[in-house]
Parts: sequence; C-alpha cells; structure tokens
Amino acid sequence: MAVTVALSEVQRAALAALCDTFAAPVEREDDPTGFWARTASDLQIPAIIEDRLSGGLVPEEQLEGLRQLLDALAAQGLVEAPLPVREAIVKGFMDSGPDALAGLGALKGLTHLLFYALPDPTTGRNPNWEAIGYPGPRAMPPSSEDAPKTITVTRPEGADLALTADVVVIGSGSGGGVVAGHLAMQGKDVVVLEAGGYYNEADFNQLELWAYENLYRAGGMSGTADGRIALMTGANLGGGSTINWTNCLRTYPWVREEWEAEHGLEGLSGPDYDRILDTVSARINVTDRCSDWNPVTETLKGACEARGHGFQRITRNADEEQYDADLAGLMGFGDVSGAKNSTQKTWLQDAADAGARFVVNCRVDRVLVEDGRAAGVEGTYVDAEGRTARVTVSAPTVVVAAGALDTPAVLLRSGIGGPAVGDYLRLHPATAVAGVYDAPQKAWWGPPQSGLSMAMADLEDGYGYLIETSHASPGVSGAAFPWHGGEAHKEIMAASPVTAAFVLLIRDHGHGRVTIDTDGAPVHLYDFDDALDRRVFAHGLEELVRLHEAGGAQRIATFHRQLEPWDRDGGESIDDFVARVREASLEPYDHATFSLHHMGSARMGKDPATSVANGWGELHDTPGVWIGDASGFPTASGTNPMLTTMALALRTAEAIAEGKGA
Repeated sequence: MAVTVALSEVQRAALAALCDTFAAPVEREDDPTGFWARTASDLQIPAIIEDRLSGGLVPEEQLEGLRQLLDALAAQGLVEAPLPVREAIVKGFMDSGPDALAGLGALKGLTHLLFYALPDPTTGRNPNWEAIGYPGPRAMPPSSEDAPKTITVTRPEGADLALTADVVVIGSGSGGGVVAGHLAMQGKDVVVLEAGGYYNEADFNQLELWAYENLYRAGGMSGTADGRIALMTGANLGGGSTINWTNCLRTYPWVREEWEAEHGLEGLSGPDYDRILDTVSARINVTDRCSDWNPVTETLKGACEARGHGFQRITRNADEEQYDADLAGLMGFGDVSGAKNSTQKTWLQDAADAGARFVVNCRVDRVLVEDGRAAGVEGTYVDAEGRTARVTVSAPTVVVAAGALDTPAVLLRSGIGGPAVGDYLRLHPATAVAGVYDAPQKAWWGPPQSGLSMAMADLEDGYGYLIETSHASPGVSGAAFPWHGGEAHKEIMAASPVTAAFVLLIRDHGHGRVTIDTDGAPVHLYDFDDALDRRVFAHGLEELVRLHEAGGAQRIATFHRQLEPWDRDGGESIDDFVARVREASLEPYDHATFSLHHMGSARMGKDPATSVANGWGELHDTPGVWIGDASGFPTASGTNPMLTTMALALRTAEAIAEGKGA
C-alpha cells in the first residue's frame, strides 16, 4: 500500500522551523544535560509529527488547512529567520484569527508533549527529564508469570465471530465492568465487548506516551470539536478505572435528592442507595490508608487553612499490601504495583470467574433491534496487524456502557434512544494554576491526588467546584503551559521540582452535545457559555491564584496564552494580577481547559423528550437496551464520578436481574 506523503519540502521545512521555535535553543553557560540548547529537531519531533500526519489519522480537510498554514508561515520567512523573528511571526499568526490559532495551538501542544515525554529508543528515558527533575520509571514491570492475565479473551478465528448470550455489555469500565460482574454472578450468560486492548501490570512501563497510545481513547489526544476542551478517558479492559487517579468520592446529598425528585431515580436519596455505595466501596476496598500527602498536597492544605477553607484526605480504591507511594504517582499510566483495585481486578475478574466471555479490540457499530426490542449487537474486531472481523452477539439484553463520549454514538448509529440522545453532555471543565515555591514539591511522588477542599462545592444552587492537586506528568505539563517564547517555556518547565499545580473542577450547569459525523464517529460539542458556569470558573481561577499567594508561591502562572505570570517581587499586587486573570480569554486555544469526567449524554429521567432512559436505565423507546455508565447521569455529579458510576451501574444491574425491564 502506498504511503501518503503529507507535506511538501517547503511545508516540511516550515514545520521543522515551527517546532524549533516552540522548543527552541537557549544559550546558557551552565547546561550540563544539554537541555537549554536542545531543540525539537534534535529529538526528531518534526519527522514524528509528519509521520503521524501521513498515517491517515488526521482528516484530509484538517490536513489541507495545516498545509496552507505552513505555506503561509514559509512565505513570511519563518524558515530562514533568526529565532526572535520566528517567535514574532508565530505570535502574529496566533493573533490573526481562530483557524491559525487552532492549527498552531495543536502543533504547539504536540511539540511540547513529545519534547518532554518521548523516550529515547536506546535508554528508554527522555533526555530532558533530568533538567526538569522528573525521575521517570521507577520499577521494572513484573514478568507475565508474576502478573498473569487471568481473564481469557475470545478472538475471531476467521472473518466472523457469532456469539449468543443472555446479556451483552458494551464497554468494561467503571459502569460496564460492574454490570458484567453482577449479572454474571447472578447466573447470566454475559459477553463483554471492549474497544481497547487487554493490558495489566506486566505491560505497564510507566511511560506517559506508551500509556496514551495504548490505554487511552484516541491516544489521549481528542477534544471538543472547537478545541476548547481536551478530553481524556480510558480505552482498555477496565476502561477509565485502569488509568484514573482512584478518587473515591460519594455523590453529594443534594445531587442525590435532585436526581430522585426531579429525574425519577427512585430511592436515590435514601438507605438503599447507601447500601449500593457501601457494596461497591467494599468490593474495590475504598480506604484512607493509601493516601500519602506529598509536599504539593501539604502546600495546598496550608494554603486552604490560611484562607479559612476545610481540607480532607481522599479515600481511594487500593490494596494496602501492594501499595507503594513511590509508584502511586504513575498510576495514570497503569499501576505497575498492582495496588489499584480497578474493575479489571475486581468486577471483571468476578465476571470471568463466573463464566463471562470477553472480546477486546472490538468496536460496536450498532445495537440490533427486532420487533422494537433489543436483539444483540454488531461490531468490528481489529487485531494488531489491522485485520478485521465481524462480531455479532445475539442477546435479549444489551447494556451500553461505552462511556459518555461514545455511548450516544452507538445509540445514534443504531437509530434508537429518542430525541435526547447525545444531549446534556457534562464535562466537569477543569484547569490548573501553577505556583513556583522555594521548597521542593515532589509533585511526582505519592498518589496523584490525596487531599482536596470541598469548601466551594456549593457556591450557587448546588453548583461550585472542587479544589485538588495534580501529579507532574511532563508531557501534559509541557503541552498545557502557555508558550510566551521558547526560553520562557523552558524556564517554567525547569522549575518543575519546585512547582505545585492546584486544580479546579467545576460541576457544570450548562451542557454540550454528542453527534456523529458521516462515518458514524462521535463529534463532541461544548460551547461553555452558561453564565453560571462562567462565574464559577472565574471564581475558581481567582481562588487558586489567592491560594498560591497564601501558600507562599514566588511565582504564579495560569494556563492563559496571553497572560504573563505574576512574580512576588515583580511590583504587581496580587489584586492587580487577579484582575488580569478575570479579563483573560477562555476561548479555544487561548486557555488550556481539560475534562477527565464525562457524563450525561444518554441520561436517565422521567420524560422521553429530555432523557434517553427511565430511572432504572432502560431506554424509553427500546426495551431490553440499558444504559450502564456515566452517560446515564441526569446532571453533573460535581465529584470525581467513579464511585457514583459504579453505584448507578450496580443499581441498574440489580434492576435487570430482578426483571424490572419492560
């Protein structure tokens, strides 16, 4: 098969000059590791980016826009110009319009992701890690004998695989895993279909890029259609529970009351839901004894106390006997210690032990419907060499648990679910503010998040935000920090050992929508224009700044593209800096905003016009099809959603087992 060449020679030269502008050489007399002098081209990053562009992963329309952008940069003399002129050219293009900003913003993010996360093929380490204080992998993965894969997967032997079951579950994350485990233990013949692969401790090498490419949906690099919000979620056997940070927060009482009273989720505010929460907490061993506080967390705790805010230890799903604080910070790349009680190690293992069958690397194309009822699913299996096979599972009960980004796409491709399919998408928009301190922060050590403040959880009518900390992932940090010039970006990364990032995560009142394109692939729309959400987000940004100031930060940096950091000795008052933060743009690529919690796009409720499923999770318009993941949330949970997802999934599984369906 012929390989499509993405770029011309002129475009290729412009791309190299652009990457070497983002990751630029800086003259420093003291440069023992070569960090300051190193460029993107020294790490072959322009060639890697072109290779990815040539691989067919970028739609031709976007690729053509990128070609035009590179041609325009070349015409302005980018290739031959000295570095200060190149920086001026790039900044001018960024300010010229949204299309140029989108293209350059995406290339800036990818360049810095690779510059700080790409491992050297001979050493397995990134050459910049020493200079930024990042230790990298800290343990060899166990052997396959020491960490065997204990779940047997079914693979097609030819062009087709046909199975029959009582229940087919689409997805194996915090929702689908619980449903599969409970129903299999109830004697149901269960088949689980997972779009990702099967990996365990023997595979987890603690490398950021490897994890994104193998454990995350879309390589960890997807986003809303306008680039406003980066979307990150799991795609593997175990889903998000394999790569999340194990925060086990219970559903707020006011959210439980709202979901029962306004949306018809019977019993959610009472003792029966408490029982379900207790059951899932016990199965994954929720504990507060695996939540060591690193200096970042201690810094946030002290700042919260100075500001009069409460602070608490986060409980997490962990095996105390295997827990290792030095390895816990890397659990977002798969937990090599084996301490994380993910769905793979708990509910999915229960399902496997009870006889459930599993097909991985299988994308479900549509739900089969006969006489208005569920009849099974059709999907496509893709092996490591790219060979495909058709997968058909005949089953009277279908549980769609592909995650809030993909569950509505399955329903839309199937023509079921009613008018609300894809609507009411919530994303918990999140961002961070970084503070540079005098003392080491060790942001890479200990659990990624082990303490938080809920002081701002209810600012207006049950809506507000959480204040948490963040692990130091060099690739994501490099991609997220704004680029004010090559030297300035390297300086903020070089300060990583003494940098603490505080995170805000809002309970969004407004919502977006999931649609599908002409190929049936999901498209995620989220305008982030709700007035309440904007007020809460602005309040959170200001509070994070003031927390850093109260904590003693010498420098404070937001993720705004055009907002220079604040320096304690720089002569600007903190109030004046806060005023600049309030005025700074939150538009796409002007500010780095993230979402790791996705919910509500196939929500449960009483009204078929505004919800997809009834209060137990069964579709209003298609009996036998159930929602089994966070897409069923009526509104945003406001807390890290894993425990709520598991609890609602168990509630739905019990309803299926008890015959509550139509």
